Amino acid sequence: MTELTDSLHDVFAGLGSIQIRPMFGGHGVFHEGVMFALVADDVVYLKSDAGIAARAEADGLQAFRYRKGNREVVMSYHQAPEAIFEDPEFAAELGREAFAVAWRRRKR
Repeated sequence: MTELTDSLHDVFAGLGSIQIRPMFGGHGVFHEGVMFALVADDVVYLKSDAGIAARAEADGLQAFRYRKGNREVVMSYHQAPEAIFEDPEFAAELGREAFAVAWRRRKR
């Protein structure tokens, strides 16, 4: 784990218990067994749908991307705003939104 991933227990305390697991060179962040965030290259990304993505991109927050062979893969996770580290209520609100998106997609 890293200092950043260790801090996420406090950041998302308002959401409830979270688990952090190493994955693919980064970390997955889980609540109730559902991955709602990921950490890659010391950046926190939250699960997003079209509405969350539009808000994030309007704020200059990028989608998580990685290279697979010769192509770029864009995932439905967007950078979390830095404010989550300063405002626990805001962090809990965004965490709940991301969890709800992840939960809906999980049930498909």
